[in-house]
Amino acid sequence: MVLIYTTFPDWESAERIVRKLLEEKLIACANLREHKALYLWEGRVEENREIGVLLKTRIDHWKAVRDFITENHPYKIPAIVRIDVDRVNKEYLDWLVSST
Repeated sequence: MVLIYTTFPDWESAERIVRKLLEEKLIACANLREHKALYLWEGRVEENREIGVLLKTRIDHWKAVRDFITENHPYKIPAIVRIDVDRVNKEYLDWLVSST
């Protein structure tokens, strides 16, 4: 299992991509939360609202999810961060595998 973290500029783009990943069975679940983002861009500190998305999937779907996000993301340089999960309860892992 891996978690993939990314951010979006708005709910519409976040939900559009998450729904497509679910429909394609590339992810089993996603958590979306709005937050304030502070970051460096072109030498300046920027401040915006973003939608942070945590995607849950199998390790063998990592590349397909990464490639889909890269091709469809509205940001020029999206964050696509893979977090390897070394421990997870068997029941949840079984559900995740059967869902994807």
